[in-house]
Amino acid sequence: MKVITRITLFLLIFFNGTSIWAHEVRPAYLQIQEKSPHVYSVLWKVPRTVDKVLDIQPKFEENFFLTETVPPRILEAFVLYTFQLTGEESLANTELYIDQLNTTGTDVLVNIRFLNGESHSFLLQPTENSVLIPEMPNKWMVAKTYTILGIEHILFGFDHLLFVLALIVITQGFKKLVKTITAFTLAHSITLCFSALGIAYLPGPPVEAVIALSIVFLALEIMKSQQGHATLTSRKPWLVAFSFGLLHGFGFAGALQDIGLPQNEIPLALATFNIGVELGQILFVVVVIAVSKPIQLFSSNVEWSSKIIPYAVGSIAAFWLIERVVGF
Repeated sequence: MKVITRITLFLLIFFNGTSIWAHEVRPAYLQIQEKSPHVYSVLWKVPRTVDKVLDIQPKFEENFFLTETVPPRILEAFVLYTFQLTGEESLANTELYIDQLNTTGTDVLVNIRFLNGESHSFLLQPTENSVLIPEMPNKWMVAKTYTILGIEHILFGFDHLLFVLALIVITQGFKKLVKTITAFTLAHSITLCFSALGIAYLPGPPVEAVIALSIVFLALEIMKSQQGHATLTSRKPWLVAFSFGLLHGFGFAGALQDIGLPQNEIPLALATFNIGVELGQILFVVVVIAVSKPIQLFSSNVEWSSKIIPYAVGSIAAFWLIERVVGF
């Protein structure tokens, strides 16, 4: 427990210092749809903060011309640009690249749909900011793209990670931890799928607020457990993980809605995004457990440090809760 305490303290400092807003890094989004032969509508959605918009732009080959059709619109976390792209030939077998992407830490999701119904999905990254658009669609590319997006979403979704970290702290025993993480995975997979497919829906702001509240609840449960009280979470952490996991699934679905899904590959994209989320979650749990072993060899007994955990977890989550409620 004391080893996990030290890991927790380090990660809490990281969470607090890296992203007090607790939202994952969202990718830019480029949607290209062919409306008539060699004429395309283009939506370009660029992430923004309060005072900054990323200076990145899509670039096409010289025989294509991009014309703005609608003035830029400012959304909550993005700026949306609308263009018309015209050319002398099809976009197939031509190069697309994102100018200045290599100077950022942001990915770009690209969805292209042609008149014949064929579509392509790509994930362009700072280290690989160009792609040769193929003639035929590639399911493997869709699977790869949405798996990476799922991994990035969970690893940069600091509120989800803090919830998982709190579960690790309060859950005693490896078997019980596996059961608890599995319950959390099953729960948020259910609501992620239901929400993405339009079967169930909850508005984003209240969901984000309750996610923060779920972390506050776990902080209180950790405190009670440390005082020797048998709590619901310490006895049946899998039940609590499953219950709150349903809400976290709606949070994942909100991010996926912002990213977008390829219309003719929704089941594949949804499944691989969820797989990516689980891979990222498993990676986080494994790292926390693995790092505890070498730390244990050099750690000293600091009784008071364990008491910092519930206060730190609860304080960060309470701040997120207040911020999100005020933002309704």
